[in-house]
Amino acid sequence: MHEWETSRALCLGEAMGVLHPDQPGGLTTSSLLRCSVGGAEANVAGALAALGVETTWLSRLGNDPLGELVASDLTRRGVTVLAERDEERPTGLYLKEITDTGSRMHYYRNGSAATALTGSALTTPATRKLLPDCDVVHTSGITAGILTEQSDLLTRLAEIRDSHGFLLSVDLNWRTAVWHDRDTSRLWQLLRDADVLLLGSDEAAAALGTSEPERLRALLGDRPRLVMKSDAHQATEIDPDGSTTTVPALDVDVVEPVGAGDGFAAGYLAALLAGHDSTRRLRQGHLLAAGVLAQPGDHAPPPESATRRVLLEANSEDWNATRVGPSGISSPALARTGGRG
Repeated sequence: MHEWETSRALCLGEAMGVLHPDQPGGLTTSSLLRCSVGGAEANVAGALAALGVETTWLSRLGNDPLGELVASDLTRRGVTVLAERDEERPTGLYLKEITDTGSRMHYYRNGSAATALTGSALTTPATRKLLPDCDVVHTSGITAGILTEQSDLLTRLAEIRDSHGFLLSVDLNWRTAVWHDRDTSRLWQLLRDADVLLLGSDEAAAALGTSEPERLRALLGDRPRLVMKSDAHQATEIDPDGSTTTVPALDVDVVEPVGAGDGFAAGYLAALLAGHDSTRRLRQGHLLAAGVLAQPGDHAPPPESATRRVLLEANSEDWNATRVGPSGISSPALARTGGRG
């Protein structure tokens, strides 16, 4: 796949309405809450679309105002929405607080419409028409965790991948509360089925018992390409053949961390689909994650394509000197080319 060709992605998972105060502080001290849209796969879908990837988001929504909010928000951001409306189950919701000590989320997703997703979502006429042309299907461990025990969605997804040949991308996205008192065997199978597996070293240790690449490879098998984000502020791509590439993260004036991992996933996957090498894939992941970190919302528009191109091609010294903040990007590479973040 080359940048001048149109690549296609399908993102599969829950989107939720988000309520957050209009200013920093606890929910009890704010008189006004603003509405937005969040959810791991929805965040990735929006960012992929902004990067020029033809993107569809597949899920279920309640037949309620939050469902309308999700559908209209993603459509406005260039994402095609395929979501059955549930007359009984609601669209998920979470409340977000930003305080002096960090962010805190309060989730209301038990019994949401998305938890009732099954393999039948992959066999509708619209989805059957879409899947043969998909280059990548992206989902996460959150989806595996919220589905009902009877759901065959992920089993069917792996079977269809094997027949159609798209890449299956999975972000671990470990959430302890989601998996409380639940059997994780479905999660393990999803991770082993992945062609691309994105995970943080801290969440790998919590969910899988190790963050050592050799041990992860032994646990997960030879199929996944591992993309590991570490506490040392770097990301490493580990191919099944053992080759590795490590790229340091950018310096960021962090405003709020929620959604940065989804930005990384979208940046990485878009670069993978465009045929970039491992260094540029990791750099674009870092670049989109930094943009989210420097803004108060769960997602942020990516830098313009000219800016991305300069930074993806920058030498290591210029990359390491690049800084991202709420007002934009500063970099010696951009200064020399007259570019602006």
